[in-house]
Amino acid sequence: MQKSQLTFEGQRITARFVDPAGQPVERVIEIRIHPISGRTCRIAFSRANEKDIGNETLPEAPPDRNDRVSCPFCRPQVVTQTPRIDPLLAPEGRLVQGESILFPNLYPYGSYSAVSLIDDAHFVEIGTASASTYTDSFINCGNYLRRIRGHDPPAVYTAITQNHLPSAGGSLLHPHLQINADRFPPNYHRFLQAQADRFYRLSGHRLFSSYLKHEKTDGKRYIGRTGNWEWISAFAPEGFYEVWGILPGECSLVNLRQEDWLYLSEGLLNIHRYYRSLGRNGYNLGILSVEEPDSRLELRTVILARSNHACWVRSDHTGYEVMLGDMTTFSSPEQTATDARPFFNDQG
Repeated sequence: MQKSQLTFEGQRITARFVDPAGQPVERVIEIRIHPISGRTCRIAFSRANEKDIGNETLPEAPPDRNDRVSCPFCRPQVVTQTPRIDPLLAPEGRLVQGESILFPNLYPYGSYSAVSLIDDAHFVEIGTASASTYTDSFINCGNYLRRIRGHDPPAVYTAITQNHLPSAGGSLLHPHLQINADRFPPNYHRFLQAQADRFYRLSGHRLFSSYLKHEKTDGKRYIGRTGNWEWISAFAPEGFYEVWGILPGECSLVNLRQEDWLYLSEGLLNIHRYYRSLGRNGYNLGILSVEEPDSRLELRTVILARSNHACWVRSDHTGYEVMLGDMTTFSSPEQTATDARPFFNDQG
């Protein structure tokens, strides 16, 4: 029987052993079940204070932080070393919004892969960017997706992502967002669309609005709000210090207003500052949508910290994640929310 309600389930297990000093020891691990995907994750509390070279403090800036000459995203190279958009989609070749420039990805992942530069800064320390430059870059993304919507209506599976620093998968230091739109749905689009449709059919409510309602009532993982965006720590995280920003009732990236992009930027930069306080410098973010008139999949931004970009830093994915499929983090989502709240002025 299919459930029409979200359930937030978890249980604790205990590992018992004798330590090197001959003392009996118990270590608690909490296993949580993701309310939407059903995937399990593990919180290994005993590792929270473990020393990890390279992740204990904010590392030094990358050695090529000042190498603007070799960077194809810096001016003036950006004009000569980056591709231009198909004239049928954008006769001007590149889209410009404030300091942001958008152009096709030279190594595309889909039919409409593109890159939106934040601005002309070659390297930006985490937690020091401005909301205005991020907003311009997001608006550029929205404008590009709007053109795709008119040019190729079946390309409804859209996403905006970011890989900050090589430890998060970024190939260039120069801060940028990545945009993708395609007719073929990636796995998460397909799965989340099906879950959102099923939940609405069974309950008459939207999936992420219901999730958010539960979390605001519970309160332990609610962080704050920026405009209409509501921020919470993920109940069953699939990455370290995972935070969600939910925009209840809105299902389209194409239709967002300038103020929605601004408030999204402000929330993300709050999280950047939080990550900086933890000594973390790498992260991934992602927002996806299904651009169909009857879409039930509301907008959700996911941001999570990655291993630091520094020498001899341990990866955040071990054999447990890669081979067993369970993400293992060291701190509870409740602690993540507690630590992140001071970075949000408006607590809703």
